[in-house]
Amino acid sequence: MVVFTNMIENYLQISVNTVKKLAAGMILTALLSGCDNASAPLSFTPEMASFSNEFDFDPLRGPVKDFSQTLLNEKGEVAKRVSGTLSTEGCFDTLEIHDIESNSGVALVLNANFYLDAETSQKKLRLQGKCQLAELMPSGLSWDTNDAGFIVSAHGKETQVNYRYDTDGYPLGKTTVSGEQKLSVSAKPSADLHKRMDYTAVSMLNDKTLGNVKQSCDYDRHDNPVECELTIVDESVKPVQERKYTIKNTIEYY
Repeated sequence: MVVFTNMIENYLQISVNTVKKLAAGMILTALLSGCDNASAPLSFTPEMASFSNEFDFDPLRGPVKDFSQTLLNEKGEVAKRVSGTLSTEGCFDTLEIHDIESNSGVALVLNANFYLDAETSQKKLRLQGKCQLAELMPSGLSWDTNDAGFIVSAHGKETQVNYRYDTDGYPLGKTTVSGEQKLSVSAKPSADLHKRMDYTAVSMLNDKTLGNVKQSCDYDRHDNPVECELTIVDESVKPVQERKYTIKNTIEYY
């Protein structure tokens, strides 16, 4: 779900806290016009596969106009929240992320080939193609895509990241190497293509398990999750900690 501190750099840093940030997801493709349950669901677009990977939120499919995802802890308190608006082409016009637990967040606004900080107008991200991630400014971290437009690697001064996807564009995880540390996140989604946000995931640091995640959801007619139950097991601490969350989504379509 939503964990965002000080832009994407913190997502690419190796840290035990990464176990909190196992996400699955992606969003948007072409227009969806009343598919029934027997129809094949839409694939995930390259852009939304990338944004959900880097900004850690559950992806959506179909002609999404705007959405919000709210993570609630066991006390019913808001822990994290992400919201966005999208164009008819599936590009984010705005994206806003708040991590209440860490008192951090960011709001981005699309402006030509860049995403700007909504408060300062500072350029944060440079884009490539239609609206795919190209460079994190000013760190110099850059992303490489394959012929289908999916981000397959990222590289910076001391960081290398490789990404994996399923045949429908679902992100299966990524491996980040920074110095002598290697963090890998591997997701296993449901075999039911209509319920891809039902998944398990494992994170490992230098081949040692940090923790695991399990999620199950209820879905709308676009095969998007409307409410999910998320369990996070943190094995990096003793005793092992288990936390349960509820994710509530609101989605408006074109």
